Amino acid sequence: MGRSAKARRVCIMPRYARFAPQPDEAKAPVRMEVEDYECIRLMDYLGMTQEECAEQMGVARTTVQAIYMRARRRLAGALIEGRPLEITGGNFELCPRADHACGRRCHKTLSDISTVLPTDSPTVLNTEMQKGRITMRLAIPYDDGQVFQHFGRSEQFKLYEVNDGTVGPSRILENNGAGHGALVTLLAQEHVDVLICGGIGAGAQNALKEAGIRFYGGVQGEADKAAADFAAGRLAYDPAVHCEHHGEGHDHGHGHNCHHQD
Repeated sequence: MGRSAKARRVCIMPRYARFAPQPDEAKAPVRMEVEDYECIRLMDYLGMTQEECAEQMGVARTTVQAIYMRARRRLAGALIEGRPLEITGGNFELCPRADHACGRRCHKTLSDISTVLPTDSPTVLNTEMQKGRITMRLAIPYDDGQVFQHFGRSEQFKLYEVNDGTVGPSRILENNGAGHGALVTLLAQEHVDVLICGGIGAGAQNALKEAGIRFYGGVQGEADKAAADFAAGRLAYDPAVHCEHHGEGHDHGHGHNCHHQD
């Protein structure tokens, strides 16, 4: 008789347990287990590697790989066949410190305070700021009061303190726009938790993930308004934003093309 499979650690339960196509046709739903959801959340939403996801969930990398492939197939089936998606059941255990920072990498993310709602593009961030718990530092590439649209060439950031769902003191951080590597290092040294930006390249995105800095791209308009919208849980952003211009942050004369992925 084989041994029972080890329960997978889950740090946050799904807020939304059912998704349905429009119109909601009478089709059999696709069932996704809670550990499937957690694997998608950690790898696709938070950008963890398989190794990091395995450590977070307390299982082997091969187990995570199998869960991830199963979850992606179920998502694809729901999308392509127009079937409802239900998240329920599975072989998991809720982290005993799910309401607090458990000491693992998840405490470097917004996983315990934010949920992305399945709304029309652009995505709207729904952030639940629980009084007395949230203090974070927010950075926005800044130019003349606006969100500067090219992260790797930013010469200023505006830093905000966000406390209990409200925007506190802010200040301007000067830099030389020396490329995304130097800028991410600068933000990490300033203990930035969240970046709101416009266009941002894949290299910069990866560097931010490595530094544990959560980012929201595709944001335009006034920087102060973006900070206030984030604190209030109504920030509109594009999770698929990227920026291509032959090497982000390098001096060149070929122009700059920033766009959103379809």
